Amino acid sequence: MEQTKTIFLLCLFSVFITVCGQEKQIIIVDPGHGGTDSGAVGINGLREKDLTLKIAQAIVHYNRILLDHRYDIYLTRYRDTLISLGHRTKLAKVLNPKIFVSLHCNHANNSKAMGLEIYVFNGSIPEQSLSMTRIMDSYLQEQLGYRSRGVKRANFQVLRDNREVCPALLLELGFLSNTDEAAHLEEDGKIKALGLAIVMGIQNILK
Repeated sequence: MEQTKTIFLLCLFSVFITVCGQEKQIIIVDPGHGGTDSGAVGINGLREKDLTLKIAQAIVHYNRILLDHRYDIYLTRYRDTLISLGHRTKLAKVLNPKIFVSLHCNHANNSKAMGLEIYVFNGSIPEQSLSMTRIMDSYLQEQLGYRSRGVKRANFQVLRDNREVCPALLLELGFLSNTDEAAHLEEDGKIKALGLAIVMGIQNILK
């Protein structure tokens, strides 16, 4: 764990030096969970930590091949590593991104629960943050056919710690406890479609 923290801090310093003077808009994508924290486990054995990393990698991929590196996208983790929530938000404080997007998959005791949820901080936040959230919610519904469960508020640390740094969204991209949505997330093509929709949703937000 100490080695992981040391590597993270060294990377943080390196990133800080690299981005000084850059003009591209910076985006932080946070693949939820990782390492010993698997997150939710689906009825088909899918692990949330694996899905969020694959979706994040797809976002980076489409920013490169479709948007010609329009954004400087940094991930809070690039492999199956446990990164503390505090370290994830420290990255935002160093980079001062235009937006912080945390990726998750949902789980519920009710196997019929399904749909998309987007969270923002439950305290006072700029209207810009709410506007960005509504744009992303509408775009994902339109492009992916997701049923939206609405924009919600929560006191999640990645939202709370970023409230004075940048707009922060937490996306719950379907229920692993739902047969249909778990099967949907089992397909690589659907995961890539999610990544594409999110990066294009970010473009809509920041244009």
